[in-house]
Amino acid sequence: MKSTIILALASIAIAAPTPTIQNRQLPGLGSSTGTSSGLDALKSLIPGLSGSGSSSDSSSSLGSGLDGLKSLIPGLSGSGTSSSDASSSSGTPSATSSGSGLDGFKSLIPGTSLGRGLSIPGLSSGSSTENGVTENAGCKEYTFIFARGTTEIGNMGTVIGPPLAEQLNTLTGDKVTVQGVDYPADAAGNAVMGAAGGPAMAKLVKQALSQCPKTKVLLGGYSQGAMVVHNAASTLTADQITAAVLFGDPLKAQSVGQVSSDKVKEFCHLGDPVCLNGVNGMAHITYGTDAAAAGKFLIEAAGGSTSS
Repeated sequence: MKSTIILALASIAIAAPTPTIQNRQLPGLGSSTGTSSGLDALKSLIPGLSGSGSSSDSSSSLGSGLDGLKSLIPGLSGSGTSSSDASSSSGTPSATSSGSGLDGFKSLIPGTSLGRGLSIPGLSSGSSTENGVTENAGCKEYTFIFARGTTEIGNMGTVIGPPLAEQLNTLTGDKVTVQGVDYPADAAGNAVMGAAGGPAMAKLVKQALSQCPKTKVLLGGYSQGAMVVHNAASTLTADQITAAVLFGDPLKAQSVGQVSSDKVKEFCHLGDPVCLNGVNGMAHITYGTDAAAAGKFLIEAAGGSTSS
C-alpha cells in the first residue's frame, strides 16, 4: 500500500512526461504515449482521484486529485494547493500552502518533513521564481536559464531549479544571473515534447546574449523542462549554449542540439520511471540531491574553477 501511494503521488506531481520510446510505460499505469499522461489508471487505485494534475503559475502543484487520498492516509486533509508570488526575492520559496494536509505522509516516506508542506530530500529553500534576464538585472560572467518540470510552481520549480541556482552562485561567488522559463508546464505539454516552452527558452538565451554578449549561457531542465531544453537547443547554435544539465529527461538518448556531448550531463536516478523505465516514482522527485554535482559540472564545462 505504501509503495502504491508514493508512486501515485509522484505520478500526479510529474504528470508522467511522454517519452519518445513508443513502448515506455509505468507498469500498472497504462501507456504514457500519445496525448495521455498515463494517469487514468490511477483512478482505479485512489478513490476520488480526478483532474489532469496540470497547472500554470500560481496553481496547485499536485492538481485536485488528493481528495481521494483522505480515506487512505490518516491525517490527510485540505486540498494541497499552493500559490506563488512571482515578486518574491526573499530567497525562500514563494509558494504558500493553503492547507497542505500532508501530515499522514510522515509515516509513509522516510526522511520527509512538513514545514510548509511535503519536503523532498535535497529540496532547497531558494526562490521558485527568478527573472534576472527579463528584468535586465545586470551582466554577470554566467547566465543560468532553467525550465521546471510539470506542475512545478513559479518559473524555477522546487525540485532542482532553486538548489542548483544557489549552488552555481556559491561556486562562483555570485557571478550568475538566474532566469526561469515562463511556460505552462502542464500535463498536456508532455505530448508535444518540449514545444510548449522551447521557443520561450530560446528567446531568453538570445535576450541574455543581446544584453550581455560576453556572458556564458548555461541551460538546465527537469522532466518536461528537460524536453524544453532539447527543443530550444534545436533552434540555437553551438556557440550560444556553453553547457547544459538535464534531470529525469525523457529524451536522454538524444543530443542537445549542436552542443558538444562533453558539455552536457544527464542525471537519471536508478528506478526513475520517466528516464529509465523504472518503477520508483520517488526517484524522479529527488534530483535536488544532485545540485552540487550539476553545479560543479556546469562551471567546469564553461572553463571556470570550482576549487575553494
